[in-house]
Amino acid sequence: MALLNENYLKLKAGYLFPEIGRRTATFAEANPEASIIKMGIGDVVRGVPRPVIEAMKQACEELAHDESFQGYPPAQGHDFLLESIAEHEFGSRGVAVATDEIFLSDGAKCDSANIQEIFAIDQIVALTDPVYPVYCDSNVMAGRTGEADHAGRYEGLVYLPCTAENGFSPALPETHVDLIYLCSPNNPTGAVMSKQVLASWVEYARREQAIIIFDSAYEAYISDPEIPHSIYEIDGAREVAIEMRSYSKTAAFTGVRCAFTVVPRQLLGSTLNGDDISLHDLWSRRQSTKYNGVSYPVQKGAAACYGPEGKAAIRDLVGFYMANAALMKKELTAAGYTVYGGDNAPYLWIVCPAGNDSWGFFDVLLQQAHVVSTPGAGFGSAGEGYVRLSAFQQRDRVHEALERIRRL
Repeated sequence: MALLNENYLKLKAGYLFPEIGRRTATFAEANPEASIIKMGIGDVVRGVPRPVIEAMKQACEELAHDESFQGYPPAQGHDFLLESIAEHEFGSRGVAVATDEIFLSDGAKCDSANIQEIFAIDQIVALTDPVYPVYCDSNVMAGRTGEADHAGRYEGLVYLPCTAENGFSPALPETHVDLIYLCSPNNPTGAVMSKQVLASWVEYARREQAIIIFDSAYEAYISDPEIPHSIYEIDGAREVAIEMRSYSKTAAFTGVRCAFTVVPRQLLGSTLNGDDISLHDLWSRRQSTKYNGVSYPVQKGAAACYGPEGKAAIRDLVGFYMANAALMKKELTAAGYTVYGGDNAPYLWIVCPAGNDSWGFFDVLLQQAHVVSTPGAGFGSAGEGYVRLSAFQQRDRVHEALERIRRL
């Protein structure tokens, strides 16, 4: 009989978002008259921008003709998109990223789960708490942890609490770690990291010869000009950091699938013999072995995001969702809730009313207001006592959800 990877058995529950879907579906089946407003899973609701769609349609037409047909894409991506990313995502902010340091993929979630494969199994991993579940679960599956305790924390991981008391900005580890997962703007808290805070992390990583895995999937939602959009805006970060971005929440690609990861050429890891090895080359080898790239029409669509019409459409999308976030924060605060986030991120981190834990308040919102949230405890033990609401919803539904919550 085939033996299992028993590390999977350490996972204490189903993945958070399918569990939310299961509970919501159960409630909907029992209450078919309920008009449920989903503000839990961070899926967008407005369509893909028209300039992007037109570019994808034209690319599909090209595939129908022998002379313009495209087969397997280049391993890291087509030059037309890599050059646009280097120029508009980084060069416009004074950050130098070469096209051959950019790797396209079908999602930042996939990359953040897969990147751990190029590191040794005994590496010490530091995670913020609360945290996007993929960072934790992928390392559990790989075998870097022991069992979880009663609070859901896994033996072997270093947890960095993000609380109201520290402004949801984690303190540096008190001991050595090898891999550090950071996310700014943060999912789930909506907090952002200042240049000073990011600089302290880069300094720590350089001192400890650690690697930062920096998830900036929501950087387009930053409005504060003092907040970095890329970790590479910090001196020395290219020597210690891998950065991931996505088109999902900017160009409505949650169902289209396109993202990219930057692995600088000078980023090195070490063998047991003390030899320095390029992480760029290892990631390239991993991707070329296990992945065949993003389709040509999708890459053409992503490239259209950087034209004048594409940029304007994306500003409109981001502005729409951030207007939702501002409305939600204002109205929920006026209703007596304590609300964090929502200023530079499309997520609001809400303190549960007295007498409610995270899943308890999730049930209250679902059963009494017919509003789907995300329980903070699903992101880690420090998320207990909070729920997350997403601003990814149509405006009339936001108004209706707020009215229902005010009536609780």
